Amino acid sequence: MNIILLGPPGAGKGTQARILVEERGMVQLSTGDMLRDAKDSGTEMGNRVAEVMAKGELVTDEIVIGLIREKLESGGTGFIFDGFPRTLAQADALADLLAEVGQTLDHVIAMEVNDEELVSRITARSTCGECGEVYNDQTKPIPADGKCANCGASDFKRRADDNEESLKTRLMEYYKKTSPLLGYYHAKEQLRWVPGLGEIDFVAKGIADVLDS
Repeated sequence: MNIILLGPPGAGKGTQARILVEERGMVQLSTGDMLRDAKDSGTEMGNRVAEVMAKGELVTDEIVIGLIREKLESGGTGFIFDGFPRTLAQADALADLLAEVGQTLDHVIAMEVNDEELVSRITARSTCGECGEVYNDQTKPIPADGKCANCGASDFKRRADDNEESLKTRLMEYYKKTSPLLGYYHAKEQLRWVPGLGEIDFVAKGIADVLDS
């Protein structure tokens, strides 16, 4: 089973993807992680990525699709596309790639959020500098002993752009690019909505209900 998780910055896509990895053995394909891994891999594709990034240029859709192809062809029990596609051109490219490798896209899950609540959530979040586990001052505070519950590290960070002004700019950019994707996948009858701002287990159940339907 292959799925796409759509949602604005801070909606919890990464958290929900990790749950699916742990509980269903799926493979998360995060564009950022793939690019970082490729850059350090020493492969031909990795060298292309490193060269582009060293020049400060944007990685092309061709390169990203190439990285996704490598992952799909390496095998797996299902993939979660996180952060890709972002545009209609990328959606078309992904559809073509899946057809080429004999796979399908089973669900596109859009995480529905309230922008005001999202801003409140994001400006209160921090992440473990070691494993990336996300914490929130209001809903999931850092443990009292000051150590990450996931890996035991004590180095926590806040993103410089996790402030109200920056987040609103990021949200506007997300909605401008994503709105066409919602229509695209709705027309293909693949789009499903789940609430994105409830408790983690509540959101996870909503996603599980879609996957098991």
